Amino acid sequence: MQINEYVDVFRMRIHESSKLIAKELLRHAPFTSFGAVTGLVILLLAIHRQPIASVSYNIFYILHPIHVLLSALVTAGMYRLHGGKGWAVFLIGYTGSIGIATISDSIVPYAGEMLLQLPNPGIHIGFIEKWWLINPLALIGIAIAYQRPATKFPHAGHVLLSTWASTFHIIMALDAMVNWIVFLVIGFFLFLSVWFPCCLSDIIFPLLFVKEDNL
Repeated sequence: MQINEYVDVFRMRIHESSKLIAKELLRHAPFTSFGAVTGLVILLLAIHRQPIASVSYNIFYILHPIHVLLSALVTAGMYRLHGGKGWAVFLIGYTGSIGIATISDSIVPYAGEMLLQLPNPGIHIGFIEKWWLINPLALIGIAIAYQRPATKFPHAGHVLLSTWASTFHIIMALDAMVNWIVFLVIGFFLFLSVWFPCCLSDIIFPLLFVKEDNL
C-alpha cells in the first residue's frame, strides 16, 4: 500500500470516527445531564453539611478507583467484542481507563477550580498518588473484560461514578458558600468532565483500533 492510500484510509477513519463521536455524544447528553444534576445535589449537601466536605478526599478515592475499574471493563470489553485480542486489549484498556478517567475526574475539574479561583484548588492524579490502588483495579477490569466482555451496565454506572468523583474533587477546593453563578459554572464543568471523556473512553477510543471488517 502506497503512502497516498494510507492517507486516504486515515482520512476515512477520521471521518467515520467524527460521525460516531457526534452520534454518541448526542445520545449520551441526557443521561450525562442527569448525572451532573446529581453532582450539584451532592455539592449542595456538602456546602451545608461540613462533615461531607471534610471527608471529600476520602470519598474521591473511593469513587475514582471504582470509576477506573468500570471504565477498564467497558473500554477493554468494547475492543474485545469487536475482535480485539492479546496485548492490544491490555494497552487499549489501560490507556482508555487510566488516561481518560484522569482527565474526567481530575484534570477537567481542576481546570474549573482554577478558572473559578476556588480557595483550595488541587490536582489529584490517582494512578500516581495512589498507584497501588488505581493501577491494580484497572488491570482487574481489563482481565475480567478479556474473559467476559460486557459494556451496558458498566458504562451507565461509570458515568455516574465519574460525575460524583469530579464533584468531590471540586468540593476539596471549596471552603465556603458559593454564589449561584459559580454553582452553575460548576454544573457545566461536571457535565463537561463526564460527557466527552466517558464517551471517548468507553466507545470512541477502543473502536479506533478495531479493524473495519469487525465494526
